[in-house]
Amino acid sequence: MAKLQRRLRLGMVGGGPGAFIGAVHRMAARLDDRFELVAAALSSDPEKSKSFAKEIHVPRAYGSYQEMAEAEAKHPEPIDVVAIVTPNSTHYPVAKAFLNAGIPVMCDKPMTMTVDEAEDLAAIVHKSGLTFGLTHTYSGYPMVRQMREMILDGALGKIRMINVAYVQGWLSTPVEQTGAKQAEWRTDPTKSGKGGALGDIATHAYHIALFTTGLKAESIAADVTTFVPGRRLDDNVQAMIRFEGGAKASLIASQIAAGIENDLTLRIHGELGSFEWHQENPNYLIHSPLNDAPRTITRGGPTAGPWAVYSTRVPSGHPEGYLEAFGQLYKDLAELLAAKLEDREPNPISKLLPDVQDGVRGMRFIDAVLASSENGSAWTKL
Repeated sequence: MAKLQRRLRLGMVGGGPGAFIGAVHRMAARLDDRFELVAAALSSDPEKSKSFAKEIHVPRAYGSYQEMAEAEAKHPEPIDVVAIVTPNSTHYPVAKAFLNAGIPVMCDKPMTMTVDEAEDLAAIVHKSGLTFGLTHTYSGYPMVRQMREMILDGALGKIRMINVAYVQGWLSTPVEQTGAKQAEWRTDPTKSGKGGALGDIATHAYHIALFTTGLKAESIAADVTTFVPGRRLDDNVQAMIRFEGGAKASLIASQIAAGIENDLTLRIHGELGSFEWHQENPNYLIHSPLNDAPRTITRGGPTAGPWAVYSTRVPSGHPEGYLEAFGQLYKDLAELLAAKLEDREPNPISKLLPDVQDGVRGMRFIDAVLASSENGSAWTKL
C-alpha cells in the first residue's frame, strides 16, 4: 500500500470546558503534526459538547460517545483512533464501544474500574487486532527510554533494588470541597474507582519501575492511608515489591506532601551500577557505574542512545518536558497506526507505547495494594 498522504484522523471523548487532560491530549497529538482532531463528544452534556467543539474548531461534534462510535464506524472518512480522556468510571464503556465499532483507542489510565473490565478489553483487543495505547506519560521521556535501553543491554547487570517515589502536595487540604473540579472527581469513588492517589499516581510509579527494568512483579506488601479527614479515597500509599529473580522495590505515592509540586523520582540499583532520574528535571540521567565516577547523560547529547534519540525533538540545552513526553506517545501511536494502513512493519521503538496489557497490570496492582493494606500489609500476589 502507498504511503499515507494525510494526517491521521483523531476523535476525542471527554476533554470539555475546564478539563485539564483534554487540552494536554490535543496539544500532544499536534506536536509532531501527525494527527488532526476531526470528531468529538467532549461532554456528557450534548449541548456543551457541541458548543465546545465549535469553539475549538472540531468539525464533527456529537452529543454522546455512543452516537459518535456508531456514526464514525459508518463515515466515509472515519477517525483512525479515538482518545478517551474522561474520568476513570467511563473508560471501559467508551473504549468497548469504539473497539466494537472497529476503531483503535488511546485511553487514559487507570484503564478501567475493575480487573474484570480490564481483562475484557484485553480480550477484545487481542481478538480484533486493533491498536490500543495507554497514556503512561512518563514512559515517553527520552531519558526514561535511555534507562530501559541500557538496562536491557546489561549496563547495570542484574537489578537488585528499585526506589520509586511519586510525591505531590496539591491534596494536602480538602480542596475537593471548594469546587476544584480535578480534585472532586479524583476523590469520588464513583468516578475515580477504588483508589485515590493509588489509581492516580501510584500506577505511574509502578509502571515506570516495570517499564525501565523489564522486571515482572511477584508480590506486594502495602499500606494505604487517607490523611485528610472526610476524604473518601486514599491520599498516601507506601509499598514494598518483590520481583521475579530476586529484585526488590520500595514505592511511595503521596498527594498530601505539603509544598511539593510533581516530584517523580526513580533510582535503580544493579550489580554494576545505578541510575537516578527526576521528572522535574527530566533532561538529565545520572549513571553511576561500579568503581567509576558518576556521569550525566543528556537528552539530545552525544551519549544518548537510539531509543532516546527517537524520542527527542530539539538539541540538548533546549529543555523538553511533560508535553513532549506526552507527544511522544502520540508519535508512537501514529507510527503504529500508519504502519497498519501502509501494510508495513512499524519502527520497533514505537512499540514502547504502553498497551492494553499495561492497563491490566495496573488494575491488578490496584487490587493487590488494597488487599494487602486491608490485611495488615500482608504480602499479596501480583
